[in-house]
This record gives sequence, structure tokens and C-alpha cells, in this order.
Amino acid sequence: MSQFNVRKVAVLGAGVMGAQIAAHLVNVKVPVVLFDLPAKEGDKNGIVRKAIDNLKKLKPAPLAVASDAELIEVANYDDDMKLLKGCDLIIEAIAERMDWKSDLYHKIAPFVNKNAILASNTSGLSITELSEALPEALRPRFCGIHFFNPPRYMCLVELIPTPTTQPDVLDKLESFVTTALGKGVVRAKDTPNFVANRIGTVGLLATMKEAEKFGLNFDVVDDLTGKRLGRASSGTFRTGDVVGLDTMAHVIKTLQDKLTPAADSFYDSFATPPVLAKLLELKNLGQKTGAGFYKKVGRDILRFDLASGDYVPAGAKGDEVYGRMLKRKAGERLKLLRDAEGPQGQFLWAILRDGFHYAAVHLADIAETARDVDQAMRWGFGMKQGPFELWQQAGWLDVAKMVQEDIDAGKALSKQPLPDWVFKGPVADAGGVHTEQGSWNPTSGQFEPRRQLPVYQRQLFPELLLGEGGPRFETAGKTLAETDAIRIWTLDDEVVIATLKTKMHIISPAAGEGLMQALDIAESGYQGLVVWPGEDPFSVGADLETMLKGFVAGGSDFVDSLEKELQDGIQRMRYAQVPVVAAIRGMALGGGCELAVHCARRVAIMESYIGLVEVGVGLVPGAGGLTYIARRAAENAANSTDKDLLHFLTEGFTAAAMAKVGTSALESRQLGYLQWSDVIVPNKDELLYVAISQAKALAQSGYRPPMKRLFPVAGRDGKATIQGQLVNMRDGGFISQHDFHIASLIAGVVTGGDVNPGTLVSEDYLLTLERRAFTSLLAHPKTQERMLGMLSTGKPVRN
Repeated sequence: MSQFNVRKVAVLGAGVMGAQIAAHLVNVKVPVVLFDLPAKEGDKNGIVRKAIDNLKKLKPAPLAVASDAELIEVANYDDDMKLLKGCDLIIEAIAERMDWKSDLYHKIAPFVNKNAILASNTSGLSITELSEALPEALRPRFCGIHFFNPPRYMCLVELIPTPTTQPDVLDKLESFVTTALGKGVVRAKDTPNFVANRIGTVGLLATMKEAEKFGLNFDVVDDLTGKRLGRASSGTFRTGDVVGLDTMAHVIKTLQDKLTPAADSFYDSFATPPVLAKLLELKNLGQKTGAGFYKKVGRDILRFDLASGDYVPAGAKGDEVYGRMLKRKAGERLKLLRDAEGPQGQFLWAILRDGFHYAAVHLADIAETARDVDQAMRWGFGMKQGPFELWQQAGWLDVAKMVQEDIDAGKALSKQPLPDWVFKGPVADAGGVHTEQGSWNPTSGQFEPRRQLPVYQRQLFPELLLGEGGPRFETAGKTLAETDAIRIWTLDDEVVIATLKTKMHIISPAAGEGLMQALDIAESGYQGLVVWPGEDPFSVGADLETMLKGFVAGGSDFVDSLEKELQDGIQRMRYAQVPVVAAIRGMALGGGCELAVHCARRVAIMESYIGLVEVGVGLVPGAGGLTYIARRAAENAANSTDKDLLHFLTEGFTAAAMAKVGTSALESRQLGYLQWSDVIVPNKDELLYVAISQAKALAQSGYRPPMKRLFPVAGRDGKATIQGQLVNMRDGGFISQHDFHIASLIAGVVTGGDVNPGTLVSEDYLLTLERRAFTSLLAHPKTQERMLGMLSTGKPVRN
């Protein structure tokens, strides 16, 4: 396969999806030009400019950094078609109208360069039918590309070929979407709603139908079908509000229009639910209109009641007995739900049974293998497990018999029996559809491995399905040392990897000792050390519970010694004789952030959330975070014609004092927690590969640790300036008295305390100030309230 070099992408259509696809391209630094119709009045690119302005207001934010909206090039179909010639990928994302898309294809065809790929972002229209509007020469380079909304955050992208699409085109596009955009790719067959929306929409309709049958309200259903069931926390109806009820209605209508009872025996269940029809009539389309299945009035959440046609109080929860059932092992769980006498248990079994039934009956129609279905539901619908994974985990033949018994008894949504391959042959013998050899393809009658594109060599430990063969990071490579807190290992005998095993990867005393052992091993003859979490998060910080218990048992002196040990360890990482690379995914908070910023380099996935958040538990950063802020301010000032240290210190101080967290790797770079030399990786599964490569590159370029040196601080004048601003915030009611006290301590450390402006200090001096501030706060009753509140509820206490 030749390399697909994407110099620029054109996105056609500045609607909700088109604009957000363009935004994500900007996030990953792919140049993009966004097209739409020329405005009838004023600026001819006014439609596109308005869409780009709207990107800055949307939540969740499509742009990792709002100001990057200016990087999206604007264009219209009248004046700018020549720009298409410089684009290697063209993504059409206009409204779901076959005639409109066909008309646009006729218009753009003469301007598509001879090597460019053209793809339609559609959620369900026939890709083959769309291709018929294209000239013969372009059809081999045309396919479907279905992003899920919102494109920045949703992992799934479905690629849909036509009979004339060149296989090499699919391979090139899959490679680009995977590594450059950071997505998980599923190849779908050209059938209505493809894979995820086909399974997901039928699941939604089944859920609504079964909820009506068992007399359950939206709020109860959402409580039962959210995290308790291993699905998106928003549940069923709340998810509909977020997606948009008009969008939901569209994908339902696609099933209604494109399928028949002969093609799909579940067709009778595809009718638009009465409650959805009523909400559409009222133009209550969900979150975008302020009302849908739910409506927020002040602080109250209301749910729509079809009988009265009005909104009534919401907030009901599922019966806890079913919550306990859902915590049981898979096989026991399903049997308990099936035998339950209450309507909530019967409902839960019914929707799971319906999901198993539909996925098995239509697997051959919509996807190549069972892997595609399970990955699509994980990545597109936020499920912890796809339907086949859960079925297999619960006992393949036992569940199959229960499902078939319900079908025979007329309890299922269709009378169609499960396929023969479910009960006999390789799947039955293997106990499921996912095996070490691959996943089941009912068309070929074989277990097929994953595609072996070169891009997947960068994924050392890809996300695996239950039962699927492949390397697991917990046991891969060669273990160099291991405790309950950490595994120290290597894949290639060149770079050491340290993976914390503590809950949320907290830096407990044992984890800290393990990191020092990892460094000892790395310095004994390896090229570098990579601190990689294996899975989210990177680290949520130091062990607060141990700190609090230590204070109770040994007082301030004991805590000071613990904190000194943590500081010394992190400083040792900074001055190690081999490069230490922090591989960040998910949250790097508090001590996790302090560990990361003191490494020689950071490699972070786009969705990394980095910050010093100790204020939330009534503390100050105490493991070197404030020292880092002061030192970086001095370094930045030294490299600027502006020598006023306070100008360079303000943002770092504010971020720490307000516990500000970068909501993306790009924003974390703006806050100073990532440097311009650090690497941002779009795909989480490529993180370790890139981090190891960075460690080797640093080592092979003659890496030497930084030399310790003195640096200037802002001193008492800088502290006084900051203190004046804090007084205004306190007196204005923006911060509490305890917040004021904590922020004042932070100001004292980052400015160097009671010294003259410009005084040269060492890191050790500032680290001592940090420890004093930290231990003094630990003795404060209000800080103890905050810490106990966080430990008991996981939420910050404001006092």
C-alpha cells in the first residue's frame, strides 16, 4: 500500500456535522477548507463563518482550543471550487438528501484531483446509489465515511465501500482516520444505517417498546440502562435528547423506508414510538431546543408525560434489587433477570434478549465479523461490552437456549429463530464468536483475525474484545520487577516501562518506591524510562488517604517527611541520567501532573486532562508543582525581551490557585503543563509506541539531564500584587476565606516568599516553601473537611 499523504482536507457542508468534522481536523493539525452555499446577502462565505463562530459556543467543545477556529479556511461553491484541486481527501457532509448530494457531486467532479479520495459522511443512505452520480473515473475512489457525533469525542468511524471502491482506497483512508484522526475504524456493509446505528437504533426502539410494555417511565429506564448496564451514563432517553430527536427520527425513518418485513423480520417494531411522534410534533427536539424527553426548569429536571402532554417531575430510580443483580457475574446476572418477577427485571432481560437476537440474525447482513458489531457498539454507543461479548461471557449456549425459548414462546420481537451457527459448528464448539484465532464471519464460516495494515503496528496493545486473542499489557514483554503497586517491564530490552497498578494510578508510597526502582533499573543499562498507565487515567495524584492517616498518626513532621520523599523522587526523575518520558492518557491531576511536568518529555493523547487541582481538597501542590511554575516563568522571561517575571507567572499561578485543568492536550500546552517540544498523539492505542520512540530518540541524540541552576523570583513585590487581586476576589464573594488563604500560600511559594524581586533561588529553596505550605494546610480543619469529603463522595467540598 502506497502512503496516503493528506496535505489538506475539504469538508463540504458547514452544518452540525460538517463544521465539527472540520474542527476535529484542526485539532489534529490537518489543514482544512470548509465549504457551503454562498450567502444570498453580504459576505458570500457568511454561512461558513457563522458555522465556525458557532463552534466556539458548543458544549462539549468541538475545538480543543477555541482560538484555533481561525485555522479553518472558508469557501463557497460559487467562487472557490478550484481549492478542491489541492485537497487529497474530500468529505461531503451536507444534509441527508440523495438528490442534493447527487447534484453536488456533479458540480465538484471536475475539480477533484486524480489521486484524491471522495467520501460521503452519511448515517444511512446507500453509498452505492450515491456513487452512481459520479463519473466512472471517480467511483473507485469513492466510499462512505460515517463519523459519530460529536466527532471530536466519539471514537467510531464507519467506512463503507461500494462494489467499485478500490480496496487500496479503503486501506489508505482507514490508516489516515486511525492514526491522524485517532479513531477506531469499522468497515460496514452498504445496508441501511450500516452497523452501529442499525444495531443501536433497533435497540433503542426495542427499549422504548419494552418500557411501554412494562409500564416504566423514562427516568427509571435511564437509570437502569446507563452505567448499571455497562452503557453510556446518559441512559436511553437522555442520550436521545443529546443526539437530537430529529436525528433519532431520521435514522428510524431510514429503517422504515429502506427495509421491508421480508428483509427484516423485526420490521413491525420499527414504527415511530407515539411519544417520539408527539415530541416531534411539538418541535421539542431535545437538548438543542431545551426540551425533549426531558426539560430543565431552573434546577428541576422534568420528564415528558404522553398521557397529559405536559412535563412532570423526574428523578425516579430503578429498584436497587436489580442494581444488585446487575453487579453479579454475567451468567448469573442474566438468569436472575430472566427469572425476575418484577417489571424492571423482566424489562432488562427483554432488552438484552432483543439485542442478542437481532445481532445474531443480522450479523451476516451488516458486517463482516462479530468483531465489527462489538467494536461499533463500544465505540459508537459507549458500551463497555458489545452484545456478542456479553453473550459469550455469560455462557454462549446457555444464553442461546434462553433466547430461543423466548422466541418459541412468542415473547421476542420476532419469530425468526437464531441462526444455525449459534447452536452448532465452530462457534458452539468454541463457546462464542471471539477466539484466539479471530472473530466469527458467518459468510465465510471462519474465525477471521484483524486486518494487518501497517498502521496497526503502532498499536502495541490495542483495545481487545472479550475472548479475542492478542497481547495484554499486564503480561506482555519481560517483567523486570513487580509489586502490588507497580510493574516494571520492557518490550525490547532497550527502554524500561513503568506501569502503576494502584487504584486510579495514585502515587502511593509503594508506587513512589517502585518508580525509583524503575529509574534505578533504567539507569543500569537501558536507553530510557517510559511511565505509561496501560489504561486511563495517567494518575490522579498522591495518596490523600495515606497523607491524612499519616498526619493523624505522626503529625506534621511525619507528613513533611512523606512529602519530602515524594519531592525527592520527582526531582530525581527530572535529573535522571536517562530520559524519562511521561505517556499521558486521561487525567494527570495533582501529583500526576507534577510527575509529568518533571519528565524529560511528555507524550499525551489529545483527550488528556492535566492540571494542579490540590486546591479542591484544601491543599497546595506539594511535590514540585509550584516550584515548576516559578522556574518556568523565569525561563520564559529569560527568553523574552519582557523581563517582568510577574507577566510570565500570572497564568501558572492562576491555573494552580483556581485548580484549572486543561480540557485537552492542546489547552494543557497553553497552560504550560505541556511544552511545544512535547508530542500530542491522536490515537490512544499509539501512545506507548510513540513514547518509546521518543525515549530512544532522546537517548540516541546524546541526552543529558538539565543542570541545576539558580533562577530569579518575583519576590515580595510580586506577592503583594497578587495578594491585592485575591483580596478583591474574596471581598467580592468570588472565593471563600479558605480559598483566599490557600491562594495566598500559593502566591508566597511561586514568588519566592519574603525576598527582594529578582533574588536568585534554588529549586530546593522553593520545595521547602511548598512543604511548609502543604503541611500547614493539612492541619487546618477546613482542609480536613475537604479531604474527607473528597475521599467519601469523590466530589469537592466548598467551604
